[in-house]
Amino acid sequence: MKIKRVIYFFVFVFGGFLLIASLGFCPLPGDDVNFVVPPGWPQPNYDLSKNKLTEAGFKLGRRLFFDPVLSRDSSTSCASCHTQFSGFTHVDHSLSHGINGLKGTRNSLTLFNLAWGTSFMWDGGVNNLEVQPLNPITNPVEMDNTLESIVKKLNSSALYKPLFYAAFGDSTVTGQHVLKALAQFTVMLESFNSKYDKYVRHEAGGEMSKEELKGLKIFRKHCASCHTEPLFTNNAFENNGLPVDTELNDYGRIRITHDPNDSLKFKVPSLRNIANSYPYMHDGRFGSLGQVLEHYTQGIVSSPTLARQLRKKIRLSDGDKTDLIAFLKTLSDKQFLFDMRFRNYAY
Repeated sequence: MKIKRVIYFFVFVFGGFLLIASLGFCPLPGDDVNFVVPPGWPQPNYDLSKNKLTEAGFKLGRRLFFDPVLSRDSSTSCASCHTQFSGFTHVDHSLSHGINGLKGTRNSLTLFNLAWGTSFMWDGGVNNLEVQPLNPITNPVEMDNTLESIVKKLNSSALYKPLFYAAFGDSTVTGQHVLKALAQFTVMLESFNSKYDKYVRHEAGGEMSKEELKGLKIFRKHCASCHTEPLFTNNAFENNGLPVDTELNDYGRIRITHDPNDSLKFKVPSLRNIANSYPYMHDGRFGSLGQVLEHYTQGIVSSPTLARQLRKKIRLSDGDKTDLIAFLKTLSDKQFLFDMRFRNYAY
């Protein structure tokens, strides 16, 4: 009986600790909010001095990110389309789904290393990280809500008012504080510990196979001009030769700039965690890396705005493709994909 009581005691204590931690009343292991600029990386574009990172602000942003209260009918959260294991995108359908099962017109982008971004969305329609959430919040096929409505909901919440006070010293919820809290969470989504990164830093765990090294050489020859190391994007917009989907009729950045030179141009996405973030392209038309490489070697559609790098045919043997995919898999950052700080502790 005495042994059983001891066992029950430890189960009770441990279970209670997990419950309290999940509610955010005590720090979780590794719950620090120290933003890191990895060695050899450029300085971030986001000005952290104007939105100082704090543990309270980070945790509030995390709770908001996972809370469907941001949508009009409280059914859809940011995490509905951005799940951690896939690099904070979705993998179960080609186009994003919103409230009432409505289908969007684009594949969701991954969310990491956002502090280095110069613009957001496939067409670059947003140029500030703090403002970016307004796009899905107000989109009628995503969250179909307004910031004013969200503020009203949160101000009537006994749960949120003390959290906003802890983060900003004011229990009155404002739209600015909602957006700043979300930014404190998303700016911390940093990915820089893949096998590739450890190889570059000459660290344990970065030992590349012969195939992966061949793939790196092929990548630097054919891909790196747009998917530039270390971010694996140049933050530009390019026409990568995809035929227009006649159902979606999406011509990309021209919808924002109205400049014919931007027709069929879309944001160059980062290739970090690419093996985990399928489907690929702005409309999710490809389900595998093999299909992507088939497009770049056999499927390019010429047009006046086609990226100059693609105007000369890319020739890859089957072995080259295998090696290139082997390298691309080294960009998966398991530490980021399974980082407990970015899990949902609220619900």
